[in-house]
Amino acid sequence: MSAPDQPVVVIAGPTASGKSQLALHLAREFAGTIINADSMQVYRDLAVLTARPDAAAMAAVPHRLYGMIDVAESCSVGRWRDLAQGAIAEARVAGRTPLLVGGSGLYLSALLDGLAEVPAVAPEIVAAATALHARLGGASFRDALAALDPEAARKLHSGDTQRLIRAYAVVTGTGAPLSEWQRRQRRDANPAAAAIILLPERAALYAAIDTRLAAMFDAGAIDEARVLAARGLTPNLPVMKAVGVREIAAFLRGESTREAALAAAQQATRRYAKRQFTWLRHRLKNGKKLRILEISQQFSERMLPEIFAFIRQFLLTAPK
Repeated sequence: MSAPDQPVVVIAGPTASGKSQLALHLAREFAGTIINADSMQVYRDLAVLTARPDAAAMAAVPHRLYGMIDVAESCSVGRWRDLAQGAIAEARVAGRTPLLVGGSGLYLSALLDGLAEVPAVAPEIVAAATALHARLGGASFRDALAALDPEAARKLHSGDTQRLIRAYAVVTGTGAPLSEWQRRQRRDANPAAAAIILLPERAALYAAIDTRLAAMFDAGAIDEARVLAARGLTPNLPVMKAVGVREIAAFLRGESTREAALAAAQQATRRYAKRQFTWLRHRLKNGKKLRILEISQQFSERMLPEIFAFIRQFLLTAPK
C-alpha cells in the first residue's frame, strides 16, 4: 500500500488550542509518529515563537518535519506534501500510526484533497508579476489580479504577497486561473483520515493565546527574532511573516516598547487564530474518506476516552 493510500489521523485546530498535548497522548496510546502540518514549525530558527514541541516531547515519541528547513528557504505546499507522504510511509513501515498535527489550512488541504497539477510557469513571468506587485503595492495588485482571476483575489488578503504573485503568474502564464487548475486536482489518491478538530470557545482560546505569547517573550522569542533580523533576509520569505516576527522587529528597532510589541503580537495571533477557526469549521467536512470529531473546547485529558474510542473505530474500519 503506497503512502497516499494509508489511513492517517489528523489533529487540527487554531493556535494554542492544545494540539501538541493531544498529539503526545495519541502517540503513546496508538504507537504514533507525530508529523508536523504547521507551515512555520518546519523552519529551524523559531522554535519558541512558533511553539514547536520542546526537547522532552521530541524525545518521548517520534516527531517528523519539525525544524528541518532553514529560514532562508521557502517550504512550498507541494514540498511539504511530498515530505509528509514520505513520513507517513516511514511510520507505516515502522508499524506506527501517522499523526498529522497542525493548523495550516493549505497543508491540510494538500494532504486530504490533493494538489492541482499546475503547469510550470516561466521564471520571467514570475519575475514580471513580482515587479508589478512591487510597483503597485498589495491592494492595487490584488485589484489587478481580480480582473484576471476574481475567485483567487476574493480569497486572498492584500498582504498575502507570495500567494497573490503566484495566482497572478499562473493566470498570465497558463491562460487559466489558479482556481480552475485546483478544480481539476485528483482526489482519489489521498488518504482516508480521521480528524480531531479542536475549536474552543473564542474567549477561552484568546486568553490562552495571550498567556502563551507572554510566556514566549520571557522564554526566548525576542532573542530568536533578533538573530533572525541579523541575517538580513528578504522580507518576502515565509518565515519573515510568522506571527510575532514583525512586532518584535519593531521593538528591536526602537519603534515600540516591549509591552507594545507583546500586545501587538497577541492581537496578530488572535486574528490568525480567527482565520484558522473559520477555515477549519467550513472547509473540513465529513465524507467518504474523512471522518471528523469536532470538540468545542480547549484540549484537556478528560476528553481522551471519547477521542480514543473515535480513533479505534476509525482504525478498525478505515479503507485499506
